[in-house]
Amino acid sequence: MTVATATVDLDVIRVASVPSDHVYVRHLAPPTGMGGVMRLEDPTPQGVPPAGAPWYPPSILDAGWVSRHASTFDVVHLHFGFDAKSPHELEGFVAELRHHHKPFVFTVHDLRNPHHRDESVHDAQLDVLVPAADALITLTGGAADVITRRWGRTATVLPHPHVVPKEILCRGRRNRRDGTFVAGVHLKSLRAGMEPLPVIETLREAVRGLAGARLRIDVHCDVMTPGGTHHAPEVAALVRDAARDAHVEVVVHDFFSDTDLWSYLEGLDVSILPYRFGTHSGWLEACHDLGTRVIAPDCGFYADQRPCLVYALNAG
Repeated sequence: MTVATATVDLDVIRVASVPSDHVYVRHLAPPTGMGGVMRLEDPTPQGVPPAGAPWYPPSILDAGWVSRHASTFDVVHLHFGFDAKSPHELEGFVAELRHHHKPFVFTVHDLRNPHHRDESVHDAQLDVLVPAADALITLTGGAADVITRRWGRTATVLPHPHVVPKEILCRGRRNRRDGTFVAGVHLKSLRAGMEPLPVIETLREAVRGLAGARLRIDVHCDVMTPGGTHHAPEVAALVRDAARDAHVEVVVHDFFSDTDLWSYLEGLDVSILPYRFGTHSGWLEACHDLGTRVIAPDCGFYADQRPCLVYALNAG
């Protein structure tokens, strides 16, 4: 972490982004450079980081970190990672920011945490962070309306920046030449906000009736393997049964690298989001960047985020 030796430049705003090393945050910077803004590096996390998130759990959200490093930053901008903290710990964090007269900006990506079945903890965390923020940002007008109704606050609506690298955006979409229409659904590691069973069954039937169409089902190894971290016998059985269909391709693999993900999405004509709850989607943004159509559920604000087709799914 470089902030311990940072020097003060009154012409530069030093932003402690949470996280800094995330594609959303990196792509907020204009192509011409940051100008009078310096984004600090992520400090060493407080625990063992998961794959794909070397900054998690974020140390900046600790009141003690704020106290020790208050002289090294001018503003905190929170995006993700606060699920690692209890509401009480977040109260301590925002209190310490106030004590040191540090502005707090909060981008509300998720009104409901897609990794939690129980809404209560996330709601309690938002009840601390949203009222405490000096400025609020969100991605869609629909989410901004909810923020106004729930907390009486006004959020600035700023659309999501691009997800895929600029060089891929500039080269254009690589289309297949075999004439096959490919619909894809990716179950990943079955986070709580997914509803795969009815979505897969519906897609199997729909693709069966389309000439030249193929359904690709992707799922992580830990879902399909007995004893795996996210093993789901019912889902695994359905996926194996679907693999018997002539028009279905099942691909079981571990976590995609970014390069593999872009290649996968470009290989689809349409990506179906199998979500039963949520707010916004980075996956949808990547599809938009790559020219892949999306069919999204009518929950959350996916249709407000980017143009997409919508299906109705009862969240239960």
